[in-house]
Order: sequence, then structure tokens, then C-alpha cells
Amino acid sequence: MKKNKIVVVGLGYVGLSNSILLALNNTVTGVDINIDKVNLINKGLPPFKDKDMETCLKNKSLDLNVKTLCSGIYKNSDFVLIATPTNYDEETNSFNTDSVEKTIQIAVDENPNIIIIIRSTVPVGFTDEMAEIHQTNNIYFVPEFLREGKALYDNFNPSRILVGGSGNKSKLIELLFKKGAKKKNIDVLKMSAAEAESAKLFSNTYLAMRVAFFNELDSFAQTKKLKTKKIINSLSLDPRIGSGYNNPSFGYGGYCLPKDTKQLLANYKNTPQKLMRAIIDSNNLRKKFIANTVVKMKPKVVGVYRLVMKEGSDNFRDSSVQEVIKDIAIKGIKIIIYEPLIEGETFDGHEVLNDFKSFSKKSEIILANRSTDELSSISHKVFTRDIFNID
Repeated sequence: MKKNKIVVVGLGYVGLSNSILLALNNTVTGVDINIDKVNLINKGLPPFKDKDMETCLKNKSLDLNVKTLCSGIYKNSDFVLIATPTNYDEETNSFNTDSVEKTIQIAVDENPNIIIIIRSTVPVGFTDEMAEIHQTNNIYFVPEFLREGKALYDNFNPSRILVGGSGNKSKLIELLFKKGAKKKNIDVLKMSAAEAESAKLFSNTYLAMRVAFFNELDSFAQTKKLKTKKIINSLSLDPRIGSGYNNPSFGYGGYCLPKDTKQLLANYKNTPQKLMRAIIDSNNLRKKFIANTVVKMKPKVVGVYRLVMKEGSDNFRDSSVQEVIKDIAIKGIKIIIYEPLIEGETFDGHEVLNDFKSFSKKSEIILANRSTDELSSISHKVFTRDIFNID
């Protein structure tokens, strides 16, 4: 059977995990503007922590070629999958979709019949706008629901596949993702592009809402001197509530939840809402509550154990503890940071120590968004709201 030729643009954890999945049954060319990232992948190493990806890159027989972007790459391709970053722009109140738009323009110019799959998260209405601009029904939005550190596993075992678009290529796209998956009987939902875009943003905003809810529960319990764990356990036993995303933290952060909640709020525009704004405000309030709690302890030196969101992660973009650090430091309290991923001696003006013993000794209080075994010997110094020791 003839293999499809697929170009994947953007080799972050979404793009690379999709490249691996698709390269099991198709000829895939992965492209990225970062030459260091390309070189790492060509050595069989993902540029971030993901054990499944590392195993597949080294051991699986993949029809995958990784390179930097070059002209003519789309000319003889059947599909292009776009997984470039779309960071939220606070000035425009919208995702920055420049990289997605540029990729679509070049792909259509080189190959008017190419089928375009957008996996980057985009504002509601973006895909239809692109289809109108380029006068084609071959542009689809297929959202990803991947967890950092488990992206390949989630691609092999998707909770569902959503295909959003108005053309007649939905079945072809469905088969691309189902053929490489290990999970059988995957639910596939076909809908308009705007409905798929909405589903992505509402999914992440719901998760953010759960994080904010249990964090506010924990703030209440702390203030009233109640045991958070007992209250949460009693709620989680109710099957209508369950135990997902119920572990308190310093606030949600990372790649997706902060930007997706803001984009969804922006998409509401003239639609009445209170909850969407409240989720974002609650998260900001939680970080201030944590900072104020620490300030009241009157420490002279506060140590911050890891900037990453969770154990096994190498991402500290928009991590909640960074805002906590700012609110503590503004009170004149010295901050020191233990983060092995930082090569320099400072981060945002604060001293970085990569020797754990020295860090532990100098810190009066140690902030840890998530507990680890490494902290067990100095637990008397640790301030965390990690009740269940899970992500």
C-alpha cells in the first residue's frame, strides 16, 4: 500500500510525538527552525523529557526524516501537520498565530491540493478564516489532548479524536491517527472547525477550573485550620466528582492552561460570563495567598525547590511558583533557587544553587510545589500544598 507523505512543522512535544506516531505507517518529514533540536532528534534524543519518545526514536523502525525548513518541502506531500507554538499575546488578547499562518501560506503556494491539519491551539474561528483566505476546504483543526511527559503515550492511547472542518477529507485524517494508535475502539467526533477549536479551549479551561476549585478549598481549610486531605477525600468518593485534578498546588501553570483560559475568555467577547474570568482570577489569588502565608512566617531566606511544574518535567514556563517568588521577594525576603536545569548562577535576579545540600542548609523555609523523596530528610523545612504526592 502506498504510504502518505506527511510534513510535520514544529517539533515540540506535540509535533515530535505526532511525527513518531505517523512515521510508523507513513513517510514523515519533521521540520523545525531550531537546528540544535533537529540535531538531537537525529541522534535519537528528544529535546525534552519523555521516556517513551526516547525509546521509540532509538528502537522503533520509523520512516522519519528530521531537518530544518527548506523550500519545496510541501510540493509532493499529501499532508502537512502544523504544531508550531501559539503563545498568548497580552497586548492583542489573542494567540500569536503568525507561525501557523505562515506555514499555511507556504504550503498552499507550493501545493494547492495539500491537506492541512492544524494541531497548534488556535482562537475560535481561526481555521474557518484560513479556509476563507486560501479558498480551500482542505484545512482542518484536529486538537491534541496530550500531557507533558506522556505525549507519545497519549497519542498511542487517545481519549478521543476530534476532526474539525467542512471538507470531505475527515475520514482520511481519522485513519491517519487511528492506524498508529495502540488503543482500539477510539471515539471519533466529526464537527465544524469552530466546534473543535471550542472543545479544545473548554477542555483545558475545565481542568483549570478543577485546579482552582481544589486550591480554593485548600485555602479555606488552611485559614480555618481544617484538614484539607479529609475534605477532599470525602468529595472525591462521590462518583459525580471523582479524584481527577484534586491535588492542591501553588496554582496551575505550564504550557497550556494559562494561555488557553485567557484565549477562551477573550473569545467570549460580547457573550455574558462570570466563571471564565473567575477561574483566571482565582488562580492569581491562590498564588498571592501562598506568598502571603510564607511572608507571615517571617523567614529571612526562602528556598525554592525546582521551578518546574512537576517531577519528571523540564518545563518551567509560566510555572506558578515564579509569581509566588515575586510576591515574596517584593517584601524584602531573600530568595534562593534550586533548579538543576538552570546553567547560570542567577534566575530573574535570584541566586541559583545546584548543590542540594548547600541549598538546604541556607534555606529557612523551602517552597515545593510538588514533594519528592529528595526532600524527605528536610521535611521540617518544606512548605508545600502537595497533599497526595501526585501530579
